[in-house]
Amino acid sequence: MKLKVSNGLIYFFGALGGLLFGYDTGVISGAILFIKKDLNLTSWTEGIVVSSILLGCMIGAAISGGLSDRLGRRKVVLMAATIFCIGALGTALAPNTWVLIFFRMVLGLAVGSASTLVPMYLSEMAPTAIRGALSSLNQLMIMTGILLAYIVNYLFSSIEGWRWMLGIAFIPGLLLLIGMFFLPESPRWLLKQGRENEARSILNQMRKGRGVEEEIDEIKLANQLEQEQGGWKEVKERWVRPALIVGIGLAVFQQIIGCNTVLYYAPTTFTNVGLGASAAILGTVGIGIVNVIITAIAVMIIDKVGRKPLLLIGNAGMSISLFVLGIVNALSGPTAAASWTTVICLAVYIAFFSLSWGPVVWVMLSEIFPLSIRGIGMGIGSVANWLSNLIVSLTFPKLIEQFGISTMFIVYGIMGVLAFLFVSTKVSETKGKSLEQIELELRNKSLEKNRMDMPHFLNK
Repeated sequence: MKLKVSNGLIYFFGALGGLLFGYDTGVISGAILFIKKDLNLTSWTEGIVVSSILLGCMIGAAISGGLSDRLGRRKVVLMAATIFCIGALGTALAPNTWVLIFFRMVLGLAVGSASTLVPMYLSEMAPTAIRGALSSLNQLMIMTGILLAYIVNYLFSSIEGWRWMLGIAFIPGLLLLIGMFFLPESPRWLLKQGRENEARSILNQMRKGRGVEEEIDEIKLANQLEQEQGGWKEVKERWVRPALIVGIGLAVFQQIIGCNTVLYYAPTTFTNVGLGASAAILGTVGIGIVNVIITAIAVMIIDKVGRKPLLLIGNAGMSISLFVLGIVNALSGPTAAASWTTVICLAVYIAFFSLSWGPVVWVMLSEIFPLSIRGIGMGIGSVANWLSNLIVSLTFPKLIEQFGISTMFIVYGIMGVLAFLFVSTKVSETKGKSLEQIELELRNKSLEKNRMDMPHFLNK
């Protein structure tokens, strides 16, 4: 029997996986400066150490969605929290490069699971009117985790303490493990399992008794439409295809517009334009602060402005800052002016990313898939995201060595323009709609398209 906990604690502990996600992906940006020297890494082994977590992320994202559809969201988050703790200790104590790479992959299992489950859990627990804000709480926690990683990196940079940087992730991992013991299961998942009384009890607690029966009826209707389907069979259905295209497209574009080259390699970028190691890490702390502040603003406005407008605004700002960054560095070289331009442009880029593609992509991935395959759909989107992340992160050090940092940022700017066109033509707004309404609209659009595709005489 779980203790009754407040909505605030449910949302906080539900999103704590996001903080671990952010810390474990962000901490390597500063730690790699000292790991590289301590373990004598080449540009390729540097890329492998940074990106090895992403291979684990792909596996975690691939299996956690389907597992959560079978076992429940809460149990799989508990498993992920345990792996977070093991991975944090393993990376901190690694005696050599290959053991470090192995435990970075183990850690990735938990990070990939968190990327799938946290936004899904929050979206299924949240009332429609504030679902975007609560789902965005995951991204706010990710950015807070990244900022925390940058601060820890700076504090331990004077002693080159990369093991401490990596090991401190054990503390929030343990908090998540303890907290999840007291959190309820997703009522939508419980209804899917036929456990209506448990779902009603949780919804009554969270909604204070308001609109509970209507919400249950809506979920039941969606379940009825899906009762003969589910699993990979439904993923292949024609009516689900638009959601898959949007989900995979958003997940891939979030990475190839360069976001994680900024997060993982910001100190490396700063040292390339003339800053020292401590100054470079301190520069990333400033970027991390911008990150958190702007993400907090995004949480407040996403349910007012909408998902699609934020994506488009973000694309414009990010692409412009990348083009300016690339051109200025190409023309001026490693000068003081170039250093400050780099800091300012990366801060502007991160501000627009934190306002848009950071929170909105994960919110939309948690909204657009039907309930019966939401776990699998989130898994597919997350795998696409982590695969793109892996390719970008693994190749970035070598590509900088080959083509220079200016060319790379211009290429990412061009990707931003392509992402703008994708959102304009393929993405539909989900603001103000319940998860069940989004699903019914997806079904109805497919039926309408089927009717339009029929020969004219059959439509009469």
